[in-house]
Amino acid sequence: MILVAKLRIIADRRPAVALVVLFLVLLAGCERAPQPVRLQGSVFGTGWSLTYMPIDEGPTPGEVRAALLAAFDTVNASMNTYDPSATISRFNQLSAGEPMEVDWDFTYVFNEARRITAWSDGAYDVTVAPLLALWGFGPNGPTTFPTPEALQQAMSEVGFEHFDWQPRTRTLTKLVDGASLDFSSIAKGYGVDLGADALDELGIEHFMLEVGGEMQLRGQSPRGDAWRIAIERPQVGGGVQAAISLTDIGVATSGDYRNYFEREGKRYSHLVDPRTGYPIEHDLVAATVVHPSTGIADAWATALCIMGTEDALAVAEERGLAVYVVSRVGDELVERWSSGFAPFLSKAPMVQ
Repeated sequence: MILVAKLRIIADRRPAVALVVLFLVLLAGCERAPQPVRLQGSVFGTGWSLTYMPIDEGPTPGEVRAALLAAFDTVNASMNTYDPSATISRFNQLSAGEPMEVDWDFTYVFNEARRITAWSDGAYDVTVAPLLALWGFGPNGPTTFPTPEALQQAMSEVGFEHFDWQPRTRTLTKLVDGASLDFSSIAKGYGVDLGADALDELGIEHFMLEVGGEMQLRGQSPRGDAWRIAIERPQVGGGVQAAISLTDIGVATSGDYRNYFEREGKRYSHLVDPRTGYPIEHDLVAATVVHPSTGIADAWATALCIMGTEDALAVAEERGLAVYVVSRVGDELVERWSSGFAPFLSKAPMVQ
């Protein structure tokens, strides 16, 4: 008998285009074989799920859940802009000139974000928080349509030049009062990385960990081969856009077709280009990135969506990134990918 399990992943407030995970568990003639354990819950304003193969004398499901929640709590305590006690929230509330020592996790994410900002020519920028708040995509919710004066003011507060960073002491200081940070484009993926590290420490070798559509995969799927992932078609109604087969790596997807608002007949994406101050307006609909770090994949997926198709693929080749993009040409969805992504494209049929 073949048991088919299907999980549809729904993204959070910065919704990455959902990933659909489909896998087959072969049970015929395997009465003694261990069966996968499945856990799930809520975190970061979205859902998480874990499928793993238990090990002899290994941790109980309760112990596995506790280890994952502890990893997620680390990210929440450091990077949750909706929690006023989190490190990032306390920093954002400081006035210019007030230094603050930040934690190690904040330090790692901040440093990686700076690198990706440089490599993406500013398309990715965690200092974009003033613009997100102005457009209504920050933690304070919707605002009125911004005036040109308000946009100019917010733009004057965006950029790493408005921060003094002393990595040896992990001391961060804002240089203008309005400067602030938002790690939502990388923190969720980083939480997946920490959760995967926790599972590694427990000795679990075969698992799929997902948080709001961002993933880490290890070892073999329950059917005994690589994990098969289906990228959802970025349109209302979904469906499968492409199938990939992979393991021991992370996956993240970002897109703009779910989270937007309309004004005077025009649609405004939740993805704001920090270089212009305005939501993106181009052909790229969704970008999927495969990378050893889900946090890095998460950040790059956002950066590539902001760039647009041609620039995204050019940067992917330049940086050796495994990238799959979907663009809208007229009424059609067109798929393209970097050379680094080709090995992950699955030839196996997907069960729907």
